[in-house]
Amino acid sequence: MLSKIELQTPAGENILDITSQVAVIVQESGVSEGICVLLAPHTTAGLALNSGLDPRTLQDISEEFGRLVPTRVDFKHTYDTPADAAGHIKSVLMGGDLSLIITRGGILLGHSQSVLFCEFDGPRKRKVWVRILADV
Repeated sequence: MLSKIELQTPAGENILDITSQVAVIVQESGVSEGICVLLAPHTTAGLALNSGLDPRTLQDISEEFGRLVPTRVDFKHTYDTPADAAGHIKSVLMGGDLSLIITRGGILLGHSQSVLFCEFDGPRKRKVWVRILADV
């Protein structure tokens, strides 16, 4: 089963918790045991598993990415903007896909884990593809 989560991200860099959207898709699939694969088909966005309990965690992650890859004008590729070039590098560091275990009809996550969509060059219309694979 292939589904899609559609997002409208705010301006700048943002981290959005999409755990509930993924959980609904998994539940509606009717699959009780299997795998959920997520893909963000964007070159300036990524996906991560991390804590969504404290919003300051998301702020720390965002700030550290900014420290590691600051927006600057001396990138070789600045097709759109310097933020776009920095976003490409951040996306490579973050990664654009996740695989989650489905068990008992839900996604298996640690106590404080959340599925996070990381926007590095908003505002944008974004999507996350969700593929559900049932155990045979």
